[in-house]
Order: sequence, then C-alpha cells, then structure tokens
Amino acid sequence: MQNNVRRPRRAWSLLVALCFSITPSLADSATTEPTTMTHEQMISHLREANYVVKEWKSFGHHPFGAVLVAPDNQRVLMTQGNISVVRHAETELSRRAAETYPADYLAKCTLVTTFEPCVLCAGNIYFANIGKVVYGATEETLKELTGTSKVNPTMHLPCKQVFAAGQKSIQLNAKFAIYEPRVLKKRPSLDAYVPGRDWQSCKA
Repeated sequence: MQNNVRRPRRAWSLLVALCFSITPSLADSATTEPTTMTHEQMISHLREANYVVKEWKSFGHHPFGAVLVAPDNQRVLMTQGNISVVRHAETELSRRAAETYPADYLAKCTLVTTFEPCVLCAGNIYFANIGKVVYGATEETLKELTGTSKVNPTMHLPCKQVFAAGQKSIQLNAKFAIYEPRVLKKRPSLDAYVPGRDWQSCKA
C-alpha cells in the first residue's frame, strides 16, 4: 500500500523535471549575447507595431502601437496600443515589461514603435531598462499631423535628448525618417490619421 502512494508522487516529480529540461528558462536566454537587429527585422517589427495600431484604432484608441522584441531580435514578447493621453503605448509596454522581466534581460531587448517616444514614454523606457529603441516616424512629423490638438498636445523634445540626460546608454535606431512621405498620410486631426500601408513601402 505504501508503494502505491509513492508512485504517483514519483511520476509527478519526473514530469516536472521533464518539463523544465525541455523548456529554456528566462535566465538561460538572458545570458545569451544579443545580436544586432537587421534592417529587414526592423521593418518587419515596425509592420507588427502598425498592425497593433490598426487593431487598437478600430476600438476607438489613438493610432499608436509598440512591440517588445526579445534579444534574438525575432520573438515578440509583448504588444501594446495607446490607451489614453497619459497611458501611451510605449509607457504601458515598458511598465508591463519591467513588472515581468529582469532588468538585465530588458537591457538586451528592443522596443519598436511606430512613432518616436515622447518625453513621457522615453522616461518610462529609461527606468524600465529597455536597452534599445527603434521608431518609425519622428515626433516632429507627429506634431505636423496633430497640430494644436488638445487631445494630443505633442511636445518638441526628441527622445535622444531625454536619454542623453540619463546615466546609462540606450541604443536608438531611427533610420526610417526617409520613409515618412511614403507611409504617412497627413490629415487635419489625429483622429483622422490613417497609418500607412503596414510599412509595405519600406524596402530594406
């Protein structure tokens, strides 16, 4: 009778051990040296971020979207759309990331967003310890799109200035300003702004 009681416990222990043996841990992936994200990968993740924009916009939110990419530059860990004037896509994504992943791991991750992070978002990215940022269109372009909008009073403070004021380096990649005329369509208000063609016109 005693042997019958022990067998299920032993089987359960073996099952747990097997699961851990075939599933790579976050600690293991965190020790992997990050690679450099290619131009093709950046464009691909910008498209993914734009898909997030379209989904959230369909539910009445402002058209901003961001994705968090793992150190392998391929796997998307999180996606986030804009919630409100104080809960931006990048702000919420960086907050969630900081609550989920270790700081050392996030230092090797990349936040990819359709628009340049504002001062609010840049501060959150900095304190979340996300090491790299890729964005599509500049804040200056956003200001041209929104004008003097009361619902989105865009500032003129590049995120590189915010990051430069900190005590650690955050890698920025903003090679996509040349694509703005192709992928953005200017409208008189933010609510009417339509993201452009899933970044399909961006060629590597």
